[in-house]
Amino acid sequence: MTSHVAAQVESALRTARSSYQAGRLDEARALCLQVLQWRPRQPQALHLLGIVAAQTGDAEGAVRLFGEVLLLDPQNAAAHNNRGNALRALGRHEAAVASYDRAIALRPDHAAAHFESGRTLVELRRCEAAIASLDRAIALNSGHPGAWYVRGNALYSLGRFEAALASYDRAIALEPAAASAHHNRGNALVMLEQAEAAVASYDEAIALDPDMTSTYGARLHARMQIADWRDFGPEVARLAARIERGEPASNPFAMLALCDCPPLQLRAAQNWVRAHCSPGDMLPALAAHGRGERLRVGYFSADFRCHAISYLTAELFEAHDRSRLELTAFSLGADTQDDMRKRLEASFDRFLDVQEKSDHDIARLARSLQIDIAVDLGGFTRSSRPGIFALRAAPLQVSYLGYLGTISAGYMDYLLADETIVPATHRQYYSEKIVHLPSYQVNDSQRRIATKRFTREELGLPVAGFVFCCFNATYKITPGTFDGWMRILKRVPDSALLLLGGSATLERNLHAGARERGVAPGRIVFGARLPLAEYLARYRAADLFLDTLPYNAGTTASDALWAGLPVLTCMGEAFAGRVGASLLKAVGLPELIASSQEEYEKLAIELASQPKMLADIRAKLAGDLRTTPLFDTATFARRLETAYAAMYARYHAGLAPEHLHITV
Repeated sequence: MTSHVAAQVESALRTARSSYQAGRLDEARALCLQVLQWRPRQPQALHLLGIVAAQTGDAEGAVRLFGEVLLLDPQNAAAHNNRGNALRALGRHEAAVASYDRAIALRPDHAAAHFESGRTLVELRRCEAAIASLDRAIALNSGHPGAWYVRGNALYSLGRFEAALASYDRAIALEPAAASAHHNRGNALVMLEQAEAAVASYDEAIALDPDMTSTYGARLHARMQIADWRDFGPEVARLAARIERGEPASNPFAMLALCDCPPLQLRAAQNWVRAHCSPGDMLPALAAHGRGERLRVGYFSADFRCHAISYLTAELFEAHDRSRLELTAFSLGADTQDDMRKRLEASFDRFLDVQEKSDHDIARLARSLQIDIAVDLGGFTRSSRPGIFALRAAPLQVSYLGYLGTISAGYMDYLLADETIVPATHRQYYSEKIVHLPSYQVNDSQRRIATKRFTREELGLPVAGFVFCCFNATYKITPGTFDGWMRILKRVPDSALLLLGGSATLERNLHAGARERGVAPGRIVFGARLPLAEYLARYRAADLFLDTLPYNAGTTASDALWAGLPVLTCMGEAFAGRVGASLLKAVGLPELIASSQEEYEKLAIELASQPKMLADIRAKLAGDLRTTPLFDTATFARRLETAYAAMYARYHAGLAPEHLHITV
């Protein structure tokens, strides 16, 4: 190449770089193409063309161009890093990490490569490795807010919420206007049970970015956890309006406690799936595999530990007929090494700890094991992984127990329910086909109740008088439910209401709410958290459990009934508002199901005022609970196995999923 051409090339490259830095990408591209006419395969021109391609959405072209650069200059660390970025944009995360590793091997002080590797590893759920990469990035550039923010995300995924909060705080100190850091800081505070501080973080996120719509639902859910009901009606209405406009304004789980409206809950789920977990195409279409001697069923949960889901399902896993089913657990949560975790590990043919695997890898693993039916016990609850099912982990995918509503995604084939929870007239509000079991909720009939007899004094209750109780999570207590409870207390002299305690803010707000409604605050008593056996025994100190609406008691209602305490519920319209009625029918107490708020309050007052009426109900409940559908785990297991067989028979015959009724 002559000196004249060399000068032209150098001048054009300088101008191209200037154009790129000024945002004139088309001009930069044209100059690079001109350079390549003068000097084909000129590495700097190819590199800049790759960067422009990446920024204009042509990730495939960028990968190709960076590859050409590396054929000419294999030691080019910047090209390896940029190729990693383009591969990441294509969803090829493993290949991206390999490119970052090559860049780092060539330039150990390449802070950007350490950072990009770290955030890609977070997306791969390899969070410990991600933290190591991000720590190296921070050591090289401690003023990088993004590295602190992504490090917080990795720590959050590992359940190390205090450390995550500290990382978010550093990110915010470096970049105070980063709305996402404020939002995720709020998430960490919620997990640390500091909901009041979380609300402030969500407020800041919204002030910085009013279009970060998911913060609205998160903020309202946090406020519900401390009974902060200021402007509650208008807040719910504004959130509903956002959802109706198609915005993913709330995790669908939060909506279960905010409205008793199946169409709105359906819309909330549709919006969320579209924004966060739409069907994935990273894996090929699932090929049909041969029918084995046993159905291969995979249960997926982040809660294989001392948790409400496991308290309900532990005996089910043990009771499954292993001549019919091969069971695999896909554990998405941390190994807590508690007694329940150990019990569950012994309950499966195969127990897999997959917390640090990506959705892609878990779905691929399930396929390699030829899982026939994948059962999601999480839905949209905390630490759930709907992305696994979006990638189609198994030919048949079923939603059960953890999330009380529709997933509203085409990749979830079936939803387990019963006729009470989802009557035929309500099917239009569910994207899944409904499997109607004789009763919905499974239980563990081996739960031990402590022999301890709690006195009223040690629980802080009045020496005499009727005791109502509700140990539902506080976010289930709406102002409307609380209004009803206060009217009941006013009509039942000397009565008290025992609730689950929490933060000082929560207790202060509920006491203030009682005072505003004309009830002495001292009539609301807060119970501490107790070990399971003692928690169950405490129910014996109460006279009647008062359920919540629109989100009924689930595990807590079963707990109360198992301990011999009658439960009064009001049946709503949506799934979560009909569970209480399902449980009461399954235990033979339909007379405790109210169909309206007025009937609910009237019945509560009658039961508190007519000792014989309540005594008769207690006597009815005191029979052999293990023979009722609610606590006959062995029979439930047989019925569920029949349901699984019916689902698979349709699939094996080439038939699409359809509503099923299991009667035996």
